[in-house]
Amino acid sequence: MLKKSTPFFQVLLSLLLGLVGAIIFIYLKLPLPWLLGSITAMAIVSRIPFIPVKNPKVLSPPARTILGLMIGSAFTPSIFQSIGHYAVSLIMILPFVFIIAVCGIFYYWKILGHDKMTAFFSSMPGGLLEMVAIGESMGANVYKITLFQSTRLLLIVFSLPFIIEIVGGISLDGNRVISTPIKDVLFTDMFILVFMAIIGVFLAKKLNIFAPYMIGPMIVSMIAHLSGWVTSHPPDEIIKFVQIILGTSVGFVFRGVPFKEIITTILSTFGYFFILMCVCSLFIFIVSISTDFDLLSIILAFSPGGQAEINLIAIVVAVNLPYVALHHVFRLFLVMGIAPLFAKKFINS
Repeated sequence: MLKKSTPFFQVLLSLLLGLVGAIIFIYLKLPLPWLLGSITAMAIVSRIPFIPVKNPKVLSPPARTILGLMIGSAFTPSIFQSIGHYAVSLIMILPFVFIIAVCGIFYYWKILGHDKMTAFFSSMPGGLLEMVAIGESMGANVYKITLFQSTRLLLIVFSLPFIIEIVGGISLDGNRVISTPIKDVLFTDMFILVFMAIIGVFLAKKLNIFAPYMIGPMIVSMIAHLSGWVTSHPPDEIIKFVQIILGTSVGFVFRGVPFKEIITTILSTFGYFFILMCVCSLFIFIVSISTDFDLLSIILAFSPGGQAEINLIAIVVAVNLPYVALHHVFRLFLVMGIAPLFAKKFINS
């Protein structure tokens, strides 16, 4: 009986339905099929009560670990030649985050009428789980923060591929080869990648580094590839599977939420989304005329979406992955560092 199905079966069914969504997107020649197809399929299916699906968040840590390894493998010694331009671009993250936060707080607080703390954490361009956790500890409306942050992520992830296709003049449809096919990967390379992942997560947890499952393996992989000790990358098929895991998880964003509230949340988030697009466009223009980085890399670096999702898009698009990754890591560390401090001052002002 479906009602008595185990959590394992429910997760497996979710992933299979995410795969079906990806295949449909490939057939229809829609952009980023493995990610957007699985998001779309699960966003629809998760609203149907009698289908026993479950959020595969249990697989999120290993998926983010693989993503961290892939990002780290893109770091090469040639990066040091552009270190000056990296610094100029990274510095722009400071005013970028400040302006986004101020505009977002004003929008959610003064225009939509939410309380100060909920407005603050709904507007912060940080990680969803982290903003929810900090917001909860400080008395904010966790339900609203989750909805607003998740909707922002959804709008950005869905709009970016189309923006990239228009601006870059490239097609993101079909079953694109991202990395080395698994049949061509040596067993020793796979062993090295697994070893780096374990070491990276272990060290990140010991040092209390933010997002240990992704940042830890990314740093270890980065050091190994910069030094030339390792040249291997996670296989293509595994990167596609990671997209299905993350896409399926994102697709659960509106599960159990009344349909009327979904529409209201999406419409209200469109206002903040418009603000984000204006601010992002300004900084993308400034950085593009101040540095030599390609436009698509700058667009992704200054896209305030989820770190995992944006980096995943950067991998598929094959832009300057180290550049994009460093900007998102810096942005998230900045937000995580200042959010609790500024939240206390803001609520008491």
